[in-house]
Order: sequence, then structure tokens, then C-alpha cells
Amino acid sequence: MSPLFKKLKNNIGLDQEDEKDDEENEDEEDYDNEDEEDEKPDRKEKKKKEKRGKNRHEEKRDKKQEEWPESKGRLAADIYETETDFCIQAPIAGVNQEDIEIFVESNVLVIRGERTESDSTPEKKFFHKECYWGPFSRQTMLPDDVNTQRIVASFKKGILVIKIPKKKEEKRKISIEMS
Repeated sequence: MSPLFKKLKNNIGLDQEDEKDDEENEDEEDYDNEDEEDEKPDRKEKKKKEKRGKNRHEEKRDKKQEEWPESKGRLAADIYETETDFCIQAPIAGVNQEDIEIFVESNVLVIRGERTESDSTPEKKFFHKECYWGPFSRQTMLPDDVNTQRIVASFKKGILVIKIPKKKEEKRKISIEMS
């Protein structure tokens, strides 16, 4: 796995989640082993443990919601790298180029915009509705080895492509001082 994808995985908390889930599973196994030893487990104690487990999951969910900015509508995107660039490709149908905002803040690339419904007839009776209308956004952690000053974006046929050039490794000769 490339360092870029390891960093992205770590930044969204997947590694930490896996560790916490493993710890919780170990606690549950210990509790199950205790139950096998005691033929009549105390029901009150079991309910307390279940309640504590639910609270942990709720705390995890709340913590995740606090860490990431809330987005109104999620923008789908493909994120990949080439030899020279870190790239983000996102289909954004029904939006004008002027209605899309792209910026970098604290090493996070943010794409924001709004998709407005062209026909706002109130008498519509939908059989099935999948299209999202309204504001949308997408945040992506950038790796450390990119040049955020040279970002290039293009928007053709409803596809947004953002290319962030990688920093070139500089070789520097180090001289040895005579003592």
C-alpha cells in the first residue's frame, strides 16, 4: 500500500477504529468466558455491560461527527496518483463551472457547490427520487509531498478533474568539514 493511501486511511480513522473494535471484542470474549464458568449469570450485570457497549458506539459516532466538517450532500470522487500528480476526479452533473468552489485549508482540499433543480414544479409526484438537489461538498486530506501552490482544475462534460503536482525530491550534496 502506498504511503499516500496509508495516510488517507489513518486520517479518516480506520486504523484507530480497527484497534478499538479489537479491544472491545476482547472484552466481550472475556465476559463470555466468565458466563460459561458461572452457570447462572447475573442479568443485571449483563444489561449494564450491554448499555456500556452501546454508549461506546454512540461516543465513537459522535466523535467522528465532530472531527469532520458536516457536508450537506456528499460528492462522489475517484482519488488516484500518477508518477507526477495526485488526482481527484468527480462527476458533477447539472452544475455550472461558476457554481463550484475549490480551495485548500490546513492541507485539506475542499470542493463545494450547489446543484439547483431547474424545474421546481410543486405538483410533482415522484415514483422514485435519487437525484440530490442542493449544496454539496467533499473534503480530501492531501499528502505532504504535493505542491498546493500549483493545483490545476478542469471541468469538461460534467467531470471535474483536479491535479495536484507532487513535489520533486531535491538532491543536495552535503560537504564534509575538515576537523
